[in-house]
Amino acid sequence: MNILAMDLGKNNTVFCLYDSESGKHKFGKVKTAPQQIHNLLTEHSSERVVFEICSAAGWVHDIVRPLVKEVQVANTNHQAWRWKNIKSKNDRSDALKLAQLSAMNQLGTVHIPTHSVRQKRSLISYRQSLVGRRIRIKNSIRAILDKEGYSNILPKFKQGWSNRSMEVLNKLSQPMEKCNADNLWRGQLFMELQLLEAVDKSIKEVESRLDEFGKSDEQIKRLRSIPGVGPRLAEAVAAFLDEPERFKSGKQVGSYVGLTPRQYQSGQMDHQGKISGQGNKILRSLLVEVSWLGLRHNRWMNETYHRILRGSSSRRKIAIIAVARKLLVRCWAMMRDEKDWRKAEMKEAA
Repeated sequence: MNILAMDLGKNNTVFCLYDSESGKHKFGKVKTAPQQIHNLLTEHSSERVVFEICSAAGWVHDIVRPLVKEVQVANTNHQAWRWKNIKSKNDRSDALKLAQLSAMNQLGTVHIPTHSVRQKRSLISYRQSLVGRRIRIKNSIRAILDKEGYSNILPKFKQGWSNRSMEVLNKLSQPMEKCNADNLWRGQLFMELQLLEAVDKSIKEVESRLDEFGKSDEQIKRLRSIPGVGPRLAEAVAAFLDEPERFKSGKQVGSYVGLTPRQYQSGQMDHQGKISGQGNKILRSLLVEVSWLGLRHNRWMNETYHRILRGSSSRRKIAIIAVARKLLVRCWAMMRDEKDWRKAEMKEAA
């Protein structure tokens, strides 16, 4: 088999043409640009193209897929793709190792969704980054107030950002050019409030667009039939799980999001540790957040949580992680079977 392995760099791509039968190989270099990659593929007719997951993997996959018989995108977190105890690592060795592992069928691969799904994933991730910015701005505002002895004027949690609280903050703030040396903090507060308003507006715009996509997406509408599941989790599950048939079991789904425990086994010892934490962090955090909220709105979540809790407060995290994993598996089963939420008909897929 002729394999073309590419080590994609920001500016240049080092490639390796590898013959799996003889082990013979040669290297080359091209610019990491769509036309250059296309020309490379048409010049060298290879049965398989291999490259590792990176920021450019999406558009490269779109170019490669119609031109070759098989495409493999390497998972850099896979055990086989480790460089421990390797003294020399460079672009050529990367490309050669990709080709060799692919030839031996030992290369862990990842799924590359379509361009439209990648765009939705990107918008969901962008919304999460905006939410993170908003949290940092709010923390900055509280820090400014703490330094000036005004920490008690803002209630805790969401009440601290009500319309009434914002009016109080606006009265305390002052444009920077009107501040003297004794009240520069008011200028800082003014600027932070402006940033908060701008980020709030951006979040609303992004969520409005996501809501528009959700109205025509059958998978999102199906997932929202689950009591306690709102648009943000439904759209994230639909986008990140993408093609449910690519998972063979509920355990694979849980592992994909990092909600399965680490296992340590040696001889007579068989110990399970904390969750792996690998996979998609956005989806994992949304699942946990919705699971906490779902205890009040979803009877199945509440019953599952208290069954695993066993009346011990020390098991709260264990119980909520279990609920999140089981919720994800049920979401996957609903997408796979194209069925809405019906507790009496749902089978435990985990």
